[in-house]
Amino acid sequence: MEGQEETAVDLRTARLVLVTPDGALVGRLPPIPVEIPWWQEVEPIVRAARERYGIDATILRLLETARDRAPGGEVTYLAEIAEPVSAEAWPGKIEAHPLRQAYAEPGGPSTDLDWAVRVLAEHSLAPTAKPVQYRTWNLSSVWRIPIGDQSAWLKVVPPFLAHEGRVITALAGSHVPTLYGHDENGRVLIAEIPGDDLYEATLEQLLGMVTLLVEIQASWIDRVEELRAMRLPDWRGRSLCSEIAEVVQRTSAELSEEERATLHRFVQDLPALFDEVYASGLPDTLVHGDCHPGNFRGAGQELTLLDWGDSGIGHPLLDQSAFLDAVPLNYRQAIKDHWSREWLARIPGCDPARAATLLTPIAMARRAVIYQRFLDNIEPSERIYHRDDPAGWLRDTAALLAKSDWMQR
Repeated sequence: MEGQEETAVDLRTARLVLVTPDGALVGRLPPIPVEIPWWQEVEPIVRAARERYGIDATILRLLETARDRAPGGEVTYLAEIAEPVSAEAWPGKIEAHPLRQAYAEPGGPSTDLDWAVRVLAEHSLAPTAKPVQYRTWNLSSVWRIPIGDQSAWLKVVPPFLAHEGRVITALAGSHVPTLYGHDENGRVLIAEIPGDDLYEATLEQLLGMVTLLVEIQASWIDRVEELRAMRLPDWRGRSLCSEIAEVVQRTSAELSEEERATLHRFVQDLPALFDEVYASGLPDTLVHGDCHPGNFRGAGQELTLLDWGDSGIGHPLLDQSAFLDAVPLNYRQAIKDHWSREWLARIPGCDPARAATLLTPIAMARRAVIYQRFLDNIEPSERIYHRDDPAGWLRDTAALLAKSDWMQR
């Protein structure tokens, strides 16, 4: 952020509506200023509630926001406490919803932590301090569990991302997190990964990330049936054509007439476009789905690729455009050239550069598909995180198509 004005805009004020483990409403605490503006980051809220009011609160979910989009502003959360405390009246109502995640209900986080403790015990380990809640929102609940001078990380995700544990298990030994355990309820417990989150990676590290990803993807060529058995989303040609067409139709009212026309032509052209993509010689394999530098952790060239809940089956270069969006402009050509060399070394005669170019608008439209999937599977109060994303990505897709020669191909 630059300047005091932008900092002021991004200030967050948390209001906690308190309930006991049985779900009984206690009331609401006064506003709590929070230094981190991102709504899903709850560790500073938990810390502030302890320092200001002497209570140990567990944030369950977002209830309402003063703004129509993140970050900052006044945000009201539902929080669980062990016993009632003095609090002001809250005029709202707590209602059930069929799409609510178990970790967003009273008692849900403690159930997840109990599971983690049992898994650690299977490895002759035990927590040495109170677990720390870091994040909760519609896509995950994240806790750090101290175990001596290290930590275990508990991540719990909704059913539509629950293949993450299966994927990490299948990739063991391939620069992915070390699992203590996972289950079919979307829980994964991973060992601490040394180093830093690599949002600010060097060019050398970025090239190493590409090599790592390509190595993993190349090892899964001709193993699509194994990926399907892990119940990964299918983004292969025919399936993704259908899903893009559906999200364009569902989002049409939010688009301009010109955008609708451009995307209609794009949808009509998709089967032929995919034929060209596959003619470049690269087959379907494992797609990470959210491969950007911040999802790598490490130091130097010791890299670990995280966050496999967004993974699926499709063309490997679906991962390229999101990665390039997150790196400095002056690095992009070197990264693209390296990406092509890595694939040419494994599949001589293929044309990765052409495939990547053809896939750029497809990969962008796939993001609209992903966010629509999120919206379809999360409760209304938490849709605000992603509400505008399907239309936003389709607008970006239309803009890319309009300023290129796609319609004249």
